Amino acid sequence: MKQNSYFNENTLEELIEEIKYVYQSDKRPWVIGYSGGKDSTTGVELVYKMLLGLKPEERFKNVYIVSSDTLIENPLIKIYLSRMNEALGKAAEKDGLPIRSVMVTPPANNSFWANVIGRGYPTPRMNGTFRWCTDKLKINPSADYIREVIRSESEEVVVLLGVRKAESIARKRRIEGRELANRLLNRHETIQEAYVYNPIVELTTDDVWDVLLRLDGGKTPWGTDNSELVSLYADADSGECPFAGIHAGGQTQSCGNSRFGCWVCTVVKEDKSLNGFIKSGHRELIPLAEFRKWLMSIRDNPDYREKRKRNGTIYEDKEGNIGYGPFTWEARKLILSKLIKTQKKMNYELITLEELKAIDEIWDDELDLSRRTLVELYEKITGERLPWYEYKEPLIDEDTMEELEKLARENDVHFDLVRNVILSVYHNKNYSNQRILKEGIDRLLNQQWLHYDILKEIENEDK
Repeated sequence: MKQNSYFNENTLEELIEEIKYVYQSDKRPWVIGYSGGKDSTTGVELVYKMLLGLKPEERFKNVYIVSSDTLIENPLIKIYLSRMNEALGKAAEKDGLPIRSVMVTPPANNSFWANVIGRGYPTPRMNGTFRWCTDKLKINPSADYIREVIRSESEEVVVLLGVRKAESIARKRRIEGRELANRLLNRHETIQEAYVYNPIVELTTDDVWDVLLRLDGGKTPWGTDNSELVSLYADADSGECPFAGIHAGGQTQSCGNSRFGCWVCTVVKEDKSLNGFIKSGHRELIPLAEFRKWLMSIRDNPDYREKRKRNGTIYEDKEGNIGYGPFTWEARKLILSKLIKTQKKMNYELITLEELKAIDEIWDDELDLSRRTLVELYEKITGERLPWYEYKEPLIDEDTMEELEKLARENDVHFDLVRNVILSVYHNKNYSNQRILKEGIDRLLNQQWLHYDILKEIENEDK
């Protein structure tokens, strides 16, 4: 046993007994975050074992096991997690345990692709700034589900997380800072009616693998084999995993630093997990790596970015250069085209029909007077028609559109403004109060980007 192992001074039975004590201490239902990784699997496995050891009448409150699918998960991880989630639910029902196993996803109109392709959000930067994705795709859907449990149960809840002090010094400090004196529960950071319990907080990485691979011979209580999890970590981390071999100096290899992330993540320069899978033989994932590399390459290309924000304002950097706004509509169409081609090449769903519908509606609201750009783009690439293809009617016919573009050029008027005014009138035309229509047009006519040169000239004169 390693020198700092939790099990040097404690037994596995004592840990399960602690979990049992917390479970039986009150009537608050439990919610467990389950990602399919080693830590969350350990937490779920210990809770499952604890429940199996109770008499039926002692299992008096529900345990909700919640997995989060961001809709851009690595395909291998998503397939594995979906299978585990389903196996958990079936086994719990067979064993008579009060476990509900669910998978949550972000709403289609607030998914990664809805925001990037639909609204033109630039992808998060490598330095971590403008990292809008984590909250929208992972944290909020899980938090919404927790709040739903609170409403349906009419009780506060206890959220179990598979976090450990050993994972990082920063995380250790955050955990210790939230601990209440002489208590096992911490207040949830954002949900008022929730507490947090970290059952494996004191376990080291080696302890976690020890539980997963030695308890019941590496078999999970729901009938799967943790050797598959070891293989995933090994593949994702280019072969580094527990008991896989020996480093120089006699140290056993570990894959404790491996992270399963979104396949299109742009926060890191190199996706070690995705590349690790490819290097280990999963050549089918190469198109994902190629698409990710291309998407990162166009992020700060001025040809693909608006020179104003979505609200029409303009900002300057410290050197006085105009900052970039969202992806242009041309860029969004290009991203969608390449994504659909990649999806077709892989024969694996990378964007759902619900997301395509949401993007189509966003384009209708903000950009597309023809109302047919997305459905025709999809048909051109795939040879198939989307279910709502026949229902898409142009707001303005093609001849009228060409005449409007011509008049805009002749009168030196931005066609974007013409388009936006037409869309504003269309959205507000049914209001009986004409003030709403007038205010919508006034907002468009007074946006900063239209008058930036004049405003800048006035500003320079005042200096």
